[in-house]
Amino acid sequence: MFGSLILRWLSGALALWLTSQLFGGIVVADTRALLIAALAIAALNVLVRPLLFLVTLPLTVVTLGLFVFIINGIVLKLAAWLVNGFAVDGFFTAVFGAIVLGLLNMLISSLLGERGPEYIYIEHTRT
Repeated sequence: MFGSLILRWLSGALALWLTSQLFGGIVVADTRALLIAALAIAALNVLVRPLLFLVTLPLTVVTLGLFVFIINGIVLKLAAWLVNGFAVDGFFTAVFGAIVLGLLNMLISSLLGERGPEYIYIEHTRT
């Protein structure tokens, strides 16, 4: 379980580094900042993103879910504000960077074979 969390953290850091290479407006100063930024993004996705989603739910419904991209950009920009050595220049860079970051996270996770939460299968037998 702990190894899976570290693997997810490192794959998130790899995705963030690749995103910073694709977008000139996303800057990661060094490896330390990269790892802390990946951890900050993961924590914000767990703690802040659900609250933002809940507060903006009517707007998300009206825009047929497209406002979720804006929420992801806000989370990325907030992580840049919290972490020294990690910067995101501009709102649209944050939104498009968050889209690419999500796609890269999905690609890397599928390549590594991560299954997400562990599933418990209960076998039913006939008596």
